[in-house]
Amino acid sequence: VQLQASGGGLVQLGGSLRLSCTAAGRGFTIATVGWDWYRQAPGKQRELVASVTSGGTTNYADSVKGRFTIARGNAKNTMYLQMNSLKSDDTAVYICSADLTGTTDLGTWVAARYWGQGTLVTVSS
Repeated sequence: VQLQASGGGLVQLGGSLRLSCTAAGRGFTIATVGWDWYRQAPGKQRELVASVTSGGTTNYADSVKGRFTIARGNAKNTMYLQMNSLKSDDTAVYICSADLTGTTDLGTWVAARYWGQGTLVTVSS
C-alpha cells in the first residue's frame, strides 16, 4: 500500500488549501482506516495536526482548531485536509499517514501504519 499526498503549494496569508491523501495498493482491500496529518517545519519537530479514527472521531492540534478540517472522502481510501485562514506558522511539509487494516487477494490479514511522502505548503505574507 502506498499513500499519495497532493494539494500543497504557495498560498497567501489568510488563504485556503485542500490537501488530499489517497491509499493505493494492488490486490488490497481496506477494512478500516484511521488517518493522520502531520507537518514538519524547518528546524522544528514533526507535529500531529489532525486525525480521524476509523470510527470517525476527529482530533486537532490546538494551533489549527477552527481553521482546519479533516474529512474522509466518499471512497474509503481517500482523505482530505481543508485548511482555511492560513498563517505563516502553517508553512511546513505536510505528511499523511494511515493506520490500515485489510486483506490481500490471497486472504492475508494486514494491519499496519503507512506513510506518504510530504507535500509542501508555503504561506506567504
